[in-house]
Amino acid sequence: MQLVHTGQCGVCAHFGEDHPQKEQLVQIRTTKQAPEDYVDTCGKNEDIHLKVTALSGCDGFEPADAA
Repeated sequence: MQLVHTGQCGVCAHFGEDHPQKEQLVQIRTTKQAPEDYVDTCGKNEDIHLKVTALSGCDGFEPADAA
């Protein structure tokens, strides 16, 4: 497990945006920890079907609501 920090995809509102209540996403946002190989979609870039890890990041970061 890796720590997920502010600015990284795992705690971004767009990470897994098409299924925000998925159990693993809630767990990542609550514990701020994620498997380093966990991959999900980025809703900000849904038109290109971008998939990123919870540890990735970009300039489009928006904090996810509290789980």
